[in-house]
Amino acid sequence: MSSAIYQTPIPVNEAIKSYAPGSIEKALLKTELDRQKRELVEIPLIIGDKIIKTSNTEEIRAPHDRSLKLGIYHKAGKEEVAMAINAARNAREEWAAMSFEDRAAIFLKAADLLATKYRYIINAATMLGQSKNPFQAEIDAACELIDFFRFNAYYMFKIYTDQPMVNPFGNWNRLEYRPLEGFVFAVTPFNFTSIAGNLPTAPAMLGNVVVWKPASTSMLSSYYIMKLLKEAGLPDGVINMIPGKGSDLGSTILNHAHLAGIHFTGSTSVFQGMWKTVGENLSKNVYKNYPRIVGETGGKDFIFAYKDADAKALAIAMFRGAFEFQGQKCSAASRAYVPKSLWPSVRDDLVKMAEEIKVGDICDFKTFMGAVIDKNSYDNNVSYIEYAKKSNEAKIVVGGRYDDSKGYFIYPTVVETSNPKFKLMEEEIFGPILTVHPYDDSDDSNKCSDEKLNEILKIVDETSPYALTGAVFAQDRKMISKISNALKNAAGNFYINDKPTGAVVGQQPFGGARASGTNDKAGSYLNLIRWLNVRTIKENFLPIHDYKYPHMQES
Repeated sequence: MSSAIYQTPIPVNEAIKSYAPGSIEKALLKTELDRQKRELVEIPLIIGDKIIKTSNTEEIRAPHDRSLKLGIYHKAGKEEVAMAINAARNAREEWAAMSFEDRAAIFLKAADLLATKYRYIINAATMLGQSKNPFQAEIDAACELIDFFRFNAYYMFKIYTDQPMVNPFGNWNRLEYRPLEGFVFAVTPFNFTSIAGNLPTAPAMLGNVVVWKPASTSMLSSYYIMKLLKEAGLPDGVINMIPGKGSDLGSTILNHAHLAGIHFTGSTSVFQGMWKTVGENLSKNVYKNYPRIVGETGGKDFIFAYKDADAKALAIAMFRGAFEFQGQKCSAASRAYVPKSLWPSVRDDLVKMAEEIKVGDICDFKTFMGAVIDKNSYDNNVSYIEYAKKSNEAKIVVGGRYDDSKGYFIYPTVVETSNPKFKLMEEEIFGPILTVHPYDDSDDSNKCSDEKLNEILKIVDETSPYALTGAVFAQDRKMISKISNALKNAAGNFYINDKPTGAVVGQQPFGGARASGTNDKAGSYLNLIRWLNVRTIKENFLPIHDYKYPHMQES
């Protein structure tokens, strides 16, 4: 045991590399992209100290170039799931007993390795496997994941040092922060490599053991995360990676007596199904403890503009918020409410930007948008575009094109609708389609204007079951306050005069409520405390030797 209490380094956000012409980082990333395009990777299951290959494999291909085969990955079945749970449970006691500074050191080392040796490896894997352009990969796979490692280590220290303030004479009161009793099931999405890295490691850092199911469509970057963690010194069995279909793996895991928690990002329907299973199992006394359930799911994220908004800033925020990474962010702007008086100017800017950008292979650094992740996503986006084309309540302002001859390309599409309850205003699409309702902001009288504003704000609040991100654009501070209050429950991350994407660890803790999840705020201590069981310890230095109280004496 250490004879000192160590403070973890105070974190700062990782600086974003620009990949400007002539920069060393641009040359290094291009070299790594070329290497990964030439080298087929075979990704096994990683369970305890074992590298496992099964007879069930799947190819990994680039979404923007389906002819580019990047490798294969092996898929787990029920037998391998049981092995992963056993490996995690076998590792638990020793890992939980490890001092916090030793656990923190592993992830601090991982951050430094990712900032250097692994930066271009994981960025390139994210670009090729998930079709992110260099900037989107850099802010995600490098910077945000580095920040998660460093800030979580710091938050862990702060949590552990949070102790009772009152210790009366003769007593010492303490709080002990224990990991959960059992294993945590981490289920991660394709769209953020940083989330894929954070969901298993945040519980693990606090002494928990984890069974991790990465998304099948982000296996390349997930594999390199495991290699990074192993090189940083993560002991065998602490995090066990089992790729495969959720329907094949979930039953064994969700029905296990020692399931202690679920850390999830993905679709609303899958999360609700998992919650339902856990709830049904509680009535059957399946679990040793109540499993902790932390989830971030869908979004139908909005931008609302008031009539005095900066039209140019609004248009850029709408464009970036909707179309960066092909709109495949949980936080992406998907619906917008723009005053009719501003709409012509904003519309023209959106059209100009959409026609200027390059859509295509992300290895061409001039590309703004790559491809959507797979065939299912492509078909889903196409169905919404075709619905809008046929509707008499909507028109395509720009875009509406799609092409899957080489990759799954959906071109940036802006739909204008007269109906604020139009299908594309209500339903999550998860692609580069922004639907705009130009609302009436005519000023016949102040009363009329106020009523119209209240009415449209009520529609914004009630249109979607989700409440993840949202933004308001306005100059009048009174109106900013009014709009913010009207929409206070409509978004867990709310932005004023900024796009609703790009939350930064330590600056804007991320998460939403309603159908968007449990709002446990990744990137803050609020998420970490969900993975701890707290034991209160009272120590009495002066034991009492008489059972009688003073009031029992009459004289």
